[in-house]
Formats: sequence, structure tokens, C-alpha cells
Amino acid sequence: MGFTRIQTGAAPVNPLFAQGVTAGGFVYVSGTVGIDPATGALAGDTIGEQTTQALANCTAIVEAAGGSKEDIVEVGILLHDPDDFAGMNAAYSDWLPDTPPARYAAKLGAVIPGVLVSIRMTAYVG
Repeated sequence: MGFTRIQTGAAPVNPLFAQGVTAGGFVYVSGTVGIDPATGALAGDTIGEQTTQALANCTAIVEAAGGSKEDIVEVGILLHDPDDFAGMNAAYSDWLPDTPPARYAAKLGAVIPGVLVSIRMTAYVG
């Protein structure tokens, strides 16, 4: 079984990995941070701003693969500071699809200057 790389200008690009790939009906979105693709800078200094942008970036990648927010089956959230959980959750609840996917949250192991959250997703597009 092969896979297809997903590429969209609606999310940040990193030369070290694909924004996402499709394989076997699934869309696997790479860990994505809250960078605004229009400016190339972090969307803000707060967990809410970065979470909102990271979710928008991930959703754009799913949509580029032909899916929608409703097709997302799993969301993984990595927090720089676990004490930011409540702020992340507030932004996440604004994004939440009608049928919530499975989700996990954990501490982000890598220290990336200014980055408060990294989000990855899996969607099923059949």
C-alpha cells in the first residue's frame, strides 16, 4: 500500500516532513503548531491563539485531502506546559466538531522557542 503526500498553502510547510499523508482511506496530519501560514509567525503568545491556529492548520490539511472536520477520528495535543490545559481546552471547545473525535493530551517533549502547543490529527475519508 502506498501513500500520497498532502500539500496546501493554507498550513505551514516544513521541508523535513509532509504536512500530512493519505493511506488506506486515512489522512494522517503531522504535528502542527500555531504558525499563521500567511505571515510565517506564531499566531500569538497565548495558548488560546496558538491552539486556534494549530487546529485551523490541521483542518486545512484534512480539507486539502478531501475531508472535513467531521471526518476527524483522533486528535493528539502536545502542550509545552501542562498547566495550559484549561486554556487549550477552551479554544478546542470552540473548534469542536458536532461529533467529537477521540483525543489525547500530553506534554510536548521538544522545547521549541515560543511554541506552546503542537496538534496532530487522523481523519477517515474512505
